[in-house]
Amino acid sequence: MNDISPTRVLLESRSGFHDALRAAFAEAARVGCRELFIVDDDFADWPLNERTIVEQLTQWASSHRRFTAIARSFDEVARRHARWVEWRRTWAHVVHCCTNNELEAGQMPTLLLAPGLTSVRLFDTEHYRGVATNDPADALRWREDLDAVLQRSEEAFPATTLGL
Repeated sequence: MNDISPTRVLLESRSGFHDALRAAFAEAARVGCRELFIVDDDFADWPLNERTIVEQLTQWASSHRRFTAIARSFDEVARRHARWVEWRRTWAHVVHCCTNNELEAGQMPTLLLAPGLTSVRLFDTEHYRGVATNDPADALRWREDLDAVLQRSEEAFPATTLGL
């Protein structure tokens, strides 16, 4: 965690959520962190197709890092986020995609977690209510939530598909 006191910014709008995600990706690219996790039902409303985010992820990625995306379905990712899908193909050795079909729609947390750096979490996805924080206590709690989802998840959304 950085050496400054923890900060929390309340999120109250779609644009605030998107700005918090952009800031988190930018900070991960600038400062670096070993792992990045993103979790959502389908990532339909994440700005993953933005050129800047893909460039920041490229800057962040290296052979010693790990990016994990967990969703109920990756169908919307394939439809809406072509740049991210292409980035995922290039960085397949770093990016791991998992699905969890046990959770009902709306039960999957909406979360970006960069352990030791920053976190963004929506608690109300309909009204975009949530928090962006660098508080280690929040990150620890949310990592436990993430681990519970991840334990019941399986590999999904392969980087390439082999055809006959």
